[in-house]
Amino acid sequence: MSPKLPNAGALAGCKVIDLSRVLGGPYCTQILADHGADVLKIEPPGGDETRGWGPPFLGETASYFIGVNRNKDGMTLDLSRPEGQETLRRLLAGADVLVENFKPGTLEKWGLGYDTLSQAFPRLVHCRVSGFGADGPLGGLPGYDACAQAMCGLMSVNGEAGGEATRVGLPVVDMVTGLNAAVAVLLALNERHRSGLGQFLDITLYDCALSLLHPHAANYFYSGKTPARTGNAHPNIAPYETLPTASGPIFLAVGNNRQFALLAQALEAPALAADPRFAFNADRLRNRDALRAELSALLARHEAAALADRLLRHGVPAAAVQTVDQALAHPHTRHRGMVLEQGEYRGVGSPIKLSRTPATLRKLPPELAPPAET
Repeated sequence: MSPKLPNAGALAGCKVIDLSRVLGGPYCTQILADHGADVLKIEPPGGDETRGWGPPFLGETASYFIGVNRNKDGMTLDLSRPEGQETLRRLLAGADVLVENFKPGTLEKWGLGYDTLSQAFPRLVHCRVSGFGADGPLGGLPGYDACAQAMCGLMSVNGEAGGEATRVGLPVVDMVTGLNAAVAVLLALNERHRSGLGQFLDITLYDCALSLLHPHAANYFYSGKTPARTGNAHPNIAPYETLPTASGPIFLAVGNNRQFALLAQALEAPALAADPRFAFNADRLRNRDALRAELSALLARHEAAALADRLLRHGVPAAAVQTVDQALAHPHTRHRGMVLEQGEYRGVGSPIKLSRTPATLRKLPPELAPPAET
């Protein structure tokens, strides 16, 4: 365990009971913990299942678990037993927030549902992360990130044109669900300053996946056309895609006419900017194939990383396509404090930068504790 430092984070003094497992809930509570909340992670006797989601492992704990559980204390409770339920109630008496992702109906079965807890602890903010919520056609059913991606249309717009629907290569639904849960907790805590009361926060993977469909949902609403896969190309903007260079792919993200003119200037290709086929974004979209061919010929003369740097300094959004290790080793990653290291621990830092009360690394992820004495 790391030594404790004075906790002066933005959420210092906020006490969070974390009953969640896997990713969405733990990512939410790590955000709160990074910013000073006192988070107690309570696991079932067998532990959070992600402790075993490896290799790789650090000791006996999988990297998957380590990645979303820093700055938390640990406890083991069997909430199916009356003694465990009573211990939880004692802990909740001093808590501000409860985060859990039990299947809807489970805590209610144990007498720990929101209706019961809110009577005993009216100031408690109770956040439930679930697949679909408790009611409706899919209410109470289990949800996982990849299934939400498939069901909510994300896979249908991800992948090469004409190819198979493809899962986004990271658990984007789980993580945005955790982020929305953290936002919801902060909103509820702020409202509690006025009302003095907590409330129930109902955050689902299903809703969060649907919320990610921009611009595809808006395009569908206003065109009536079912969005299709376009590979790395943007459905509304051109050029906004991956293109080849002499050393590897580069991503161009040209969002307006000024940036297109700057691109032509940086590539020393004034004819590109003067070509009526590419005068406006709508023209560039209609002539995307011709534009891609023109740009590919120009980019073939350049090395990706050097060209991306040159374009950025000309005001053109661009990036060489990097691997994960390259991204983590980039000097700007270090400059932004986005890699945390302490002993054997390495993790991705908080992207939320506050000037007076920054996020801190105070505690390493907890070891699996023995069952609590009740």
